[in-house]
Amino acid sequence: MGDFESHPEARYGGAGRMRDATVMAHEEAARAFVDFVPAAHGFSGADIPPDDVYNRCVRCGLCLPTCPTYVETLVETSSPRGRIALVKAVAEGHLDLLSPGFVHQMSECLDCRACEAVCPSGVEYGKLLEPARTQINRATRRGPVKRGIRHVLLHVLFGNLAVLRFASRILWFVQRSGLEAFARKSGLARLFGMEAMIDLAPRMSDTFFVARNQRWEAKGPKKATVVLHSGCIMSTAFAEVDEASVRVLQRAGCEVLTPSAQGCCGAITVHAGDMDAGRELAKRNIEAFERSGADYYVINAAGCGSTLKEYGHLFHEDPAWHARAVAFSAKVRDITELLDAIGIDEAGLGRIDTTVTYQEPCHLAHAQRITQAPRNLLRKIPGLQLVEMNESSLCCGSAGIYNLTQPEMSQRLMTRKAKNATATGAACCVTANPGCQLQMQAGLRREGSAMTVRHIIELLDESYRVGDANEGMA
Repeated sequence: MGDFESHPEARYGGAGRMRDATVMAHEEAARAFVDFVPAAHGFSGADIPPDDVYNRCVRCGLCLPTCPTYVETLVETSSPRGRIALVKAVAEGHLDLLSPGFVHQMSECLDCRACEAVCPSGVEYGKLLEPARTQINRATRRGPVKRGIRHVLLHVLFGNLAVLRFASRILWFVQRSGLEAFARKSGLARLFGMEAMIDLAPRMSDTFFVARNQRWEAKGPKKATVVLHSGCIMSTAFAEVDEASVRVLQRAGCEVLTPSAQGCCGAITVHAGDMDAGRELAKRNIEAFERSGADYYVINAAGCGSTLKEYGHLFHEDPAWHARAVAFSAKVRDITELLDAIGIDEAGLGRIDTTVTYQEPCHLAHAQRITQAPRNLLRKIPGLQLVEMNESSLCCGSAGIYNLTQPEMSQRLMTRKAKNATATGAACCVTANPGCQLQMQAGLRREGSAMTVRHIIELLDESYRVGDANEGMA
């Protein structure tokens, strides 16, 4: 075996002659972000990337043009094919688990799953990336400050929605009191390098949507009883979307429940390489749904829905929970998926004369393979014209907390998507995920565009309000 094959890192962006300046810069950034130790050499323990998944890759390259990071960099390691090769190299002992190049590539990936949707061999890439990140996380020794910050973000905030709401209320005060505006105008935000963070921070709702075991009756003949997942960011920054979701589901003939025992779906923790914490969060939602007796578990955030539907795999090594997780995931439905399947009250929709373009959330289009349902619903609204944007399914760069961990790549993708949206000439950009909504709002502001960004359910809800008003005037 030649040097090219015996040293995979040399081939795929490591210490060999094929490494370019971009990859070297990426590795330097990775070194600054993580405290490396020369300890772990390969995968170990639980949550190991399965060989029957990475060995399915035939290196055909069909994934390359769909991968956002490869499209932006044209670097092999920044593609699914290159990253799979790196995972295999670690598994076979040719590459150290904490190699800077490997750590960076596992972090740079958006986990958008676009590669899965086009792979002819059926490589389930997400089953490689998330365990690889978990392996890196467990093997990395962090100082007390980094460890504390990570614990607060992933375990305290997302582990307890009451704490998250408290933190969100503080942010609400900062935004409404003028402190945020003062930080911008005085230059303090720029001085402390917080401008980008302020731009991406969600605008907190005045009233939060809190699940307190509410029950809303269906309007008309009941078709199903559903649990609405209130979410983390959705319930605090986009509470109006949760409220609109209840009303639209009622109009579709659904009885809506919001068990107080539900919590964060675990997407943030799983994507951040803490699958153990993700499992603990998942157990709450499984138990809450089991006790509810509902027919479906409905979600209005695409990224959360993808994780909820994959609880079966999350617990595949846990015999005590696996069957329950599989049964739960089989009942999870994205709200657009459910509404398109059971039908909506089309007669009650009022006219909205506007032009919209649709920004496809990655975890709806690629992970859940739901592309037509949102479009079908938009086309049912009288007067609304849908104009497709170029690269509608290419990631906008949000990807959970990616815009914080990989800000440069996130902003490149955000600008690319914002330009594609404005090129349509539409008045409104519609999406189905809160992270995408925040990212597109920030991107469009930077482009100087007046285009608004709304969740698809908000448009359906508005259409019903217009219909009800017209009926009242008749």
